[in-house]
Formats: sequence, structure tokens, C-alpha cells
Amino acid sequence: MAIKLAYVSIFPELFKDFLHTSLLGKAHESGAIESVVINPRDFSSPPHHKVDDTPYGGGAGMLMLAEPLAAAIEDAKKFTPEALVLVMSASGNRFTQQEATRLSKAPGLIFVCGRYEGIDQRVIDECGAIEICVGDFVTFGGEIPAMLITEAVTRLIPDIIGNQQSLTEESFNENNPGLVEAPQYTKPREFRGREVPPVLLSGDPKKISAWRKEQSLMKTRANRPELLKP
Repeated sequence: MAIKLAYVSIFPELFKDFLHTSLLGKAHESGAIESVVINPRDFSSPPHHKVDDTPYGGGAGMLMLAEPLAAAIEDAKKFTPEALVLVMSASGNRFTQQEATRLSKAPGLIFVCGRYEGIDQRVIDECGAIEICVGDFVTFGGEIPAMLITEAVTRLIPDIIGNQQSLTEESFNENNPGLVEAPQYTKPREFRGREVPPVLLSGDPKKISAWRKEQSLMKTRANRPELLKP
């Protein structure tokens, strides 16, 4: 059964190439993924199709209007009725690999991509949306975060990635808890005076596994020490 993905965005053109390139494109061709992009402007009044206004209480910037955004989400639910609604928000819960695993089991996802200073809170409350933050930074809009989450989620769906074994040896995997992935090497054996570690050429699975665990710990300690339990 295909997972259905809907994107609510005032810049639908941003998703045109993204959804039909590389493995996502192949997943669409095979029927593993179905997607639609819905523009809130199509649900606002002509001639200007306005989708933003000033915030109550004052403050800088503009907010996305509730009615056209809510109508676009309702239209998305016609495409994928059982979908979870995800609002891309810097004030949401931080997105993790564990959350990606959970979302990969959903029948559908609706990504609400805000712009300007954000969206009317009543839309979030009305549709019971989950607010998700992809990192401690702010972007122009929710489109790139939605794409990031799409890739993290869909690569966990069976048959989208050819070699499922590759998922078990990467950073943040449940088989490698609290650690990032060890360094990787490929041909040639020597590159600008730098040699491949001899253990990787040994052909001894136990030694290679032990080396990778040691390197994974070292890299985590150097790059992501907060992941290590005290």
C-alpha cells in the first residue's frame, strides 16, 4: 500500500523536481508513494488571493490567514483522509530518527508549510496538527523542512531503498544507540597520500566490527558529545 503525502504551500513549484527525482521519483513510478501539492491561494478570494495579514497584538511581519490555510488542509484530507497533519514550526518538537520511524508507519502525511512569521494558531488547534522543528534555527518557510522530513521518513519504507541493510549501520539507528556512524572508505586504497585503514582490508568481520564501534564512539565524542550518556 502506498503512503500518501500532501504538501500545503504557497510555493508548490518548489516540490515539482524534489518529488520526482532520484529514489522519490522511482517510488512514485512504482506506486510506493503518491503525492499532491495544494496551494492555499486557491482558497482565497480574487483578485489578490491574499493569504497573510498583520498579527493581533502587534509585532513585526505577517501571519498566514486561517481560512485559506484550513481550507487547503481540508482539501488535502480528501486525498489522504487518515493522514497525520504536520506543521513545520521552529517552536515545535524536535524531529528525530525515532520520530521518522514512527511517521514512516503512517498511512499518510500532510505537511503544512508556513511562510512569513508563521500561521494562525487556530489552524493548528483546529486540525490537531503536530508541530515539528528540524533544528534550532529558522528558515524562510516550511518547504525545505518538509522536504527534509520527507526524505528521512520515506527512506524507511520497505522497497524504497534497495539494500535495507544500509539502514541498520547508520547514525541514530536503534542498533547503534547514542552513536553516529563510523568513517567510511571506498576505492582507491590510496588517495593523495591517505591510506584506507588496514583493518578494513583484513577481511576479518570481527576486527572490522570492533574497529567501527570504536571509531563510532570516537566520532560521537568529537562531534556530538551530547548524545553520550553521562
